[in-house]
Amino acid sequence: MKKRLLIALVIVLALAATASVVWAGKPDNFDDKGNATSWENGPFDKWGYNYQAHIFSGLYHNASRPEPPCELGTCASDTYLVMKWSDVWLSNVDSNDDGKLDRGYVDCRGAGTNPDLTQSNCPGAWDTNHQRGEYVNDEGRTCKWIYFVKIVYPDYTIVDADDDKYDDNTGARILWGAYVVIQSVSNDTCAGEHGIRELQQPAGFGAYK
Repeated sequence: MKKRLLIALVIVLALAATASVVWAGKPDNFDDKGNATSWENGPFDKWGYNYQAHIFSGLYHNASRPEPPCELGTCASDTYLVMKWSDVWLSNVDSNDDGKLDRGYVDCRGAGTNPDLTQSNCPGAWDTNHQRGEYVNDEGRTCKWIYFVKIVYPDYTIVDADDDKYDDNTGARILWGAYVVIQSVSNDTCAGEHGIRELQQPAGFGAYK
């Protein structure tokens, strides 16, 4: 069945639509300046993370940093994921020597349901997921699909009085209790999905700094 059956990762939120959103993990070690050095064969580590460049490029399953990483054809899903994030979301230094890459600002905190993201609750924090894959439908047809989503920490107070996971003022979908989706795009050759599914204005990251 397509992306609807993507494996649930340790820290992944299943979206109402069907696809899942992944957030960046942390590397194993740092150099003497706090820079991430957990890579092999160049800047990307064995899972697909390049923390210096703020990017993950690899199999969706490996975004949770399983040990050992799975290879194409051995994962629960062969979905491919490219994930990018801002320095505020997850930097490439460990300035306070706590063994974790810095998130957010010293004086910027906020509420949220994901404790690992709480310190990223600052204007300028954003993340994108770009997924692609294929599946065979009930008619035996091979169907290709892509899914793209933009996530930001908004510059306004989220209100969700009816607890439906959508902001009452803007209609934006809420993630982790403190973030919103400002754009999602889905294309599926068999399901009739073509183009933008969600769009909030402004849709550019610069407006939320």
